[in-house]
Amino acid sequence: MTESPLRSSAGFTYIAALVMVVIFGIMAAQGAQFWTTRMQRERESELIYKGTQIRDGMRRFYGMSVKPYGNVVIPGAPPVTGTPPPDKIPPAAPRINELKDLLQPPTSAGKKHFIRPSDLLVKDPATGKSMDWSFFKDTGGRVTGVFLNSEGQPMKQDGFPSELFIDDFKGKKKYSDWVFICDHYAKLPAAGGTQQGAGGPTTGQPQTGQPQTGQPQTGQPQTGQPQVGPATK
Repeated sequence: MTESPLRSSAGFTYIAALVMVVIFGIMAAQGAQFWTTRMQRERESELIYKGTQIRDGMRRFYGMSVKPYGNVVIPGAPPVTGTPPPDKIPPAAPRINELKDLLQPPTSAGKKHFIRPSDLLVKDPATGKSMDWSFFKDTGGRVTGVFLNSEGQPMKQDGFPSELFIDDFKGKKKYSDWVFICDHYAKLPAAGGTQQGAGGPTTGQPQTGQPQTGQPQTGQPQTGQPQVGPATK
């Protein structure tokens, strides 16, 4: 018996529809993965930016050098007059009890802020959930930095901004391992070498500012204890 052309056509149409559904499903999954990856990378950039702002705010609060390489002598740089700010926290500097201390200095009657209120909260790059910063303290119990208490795995493993102390970020397995410490200054690139920064590689010279006189603070391991818990009240 000859098969009906109508039934044969209907079977072909059904198979074609199934193939199209599968193709659209694959494309949708790939698109979702693309946007998930892109959003995580954008949140990583925000985390690095805000962490750097808080680190620099702590340096200003403690009266330290804010320049990315500290008080490093750069060959050929213009001479610096006056006494440069220290690379380390002065013993008599006030203590930070919460991040809001950086919004209103206790020793000032003015309204100068060391950080912006928007820096107090940051999104977990892995989940997109807003979180408080946690404090990192040195061996004497003084707050010297912040980190995000997240177990998420960073997508970014290298190519960090040149103003960061690279050992605190490169190759870390968790976001909680990214610690923004105020007395960890970036390592000066070797002469003739390159260091990858936010705007691409630079050769032999720092990207921002002119370092002042003094000695570099490089090659230090992380010391102190992370304090798990919110840094704001």
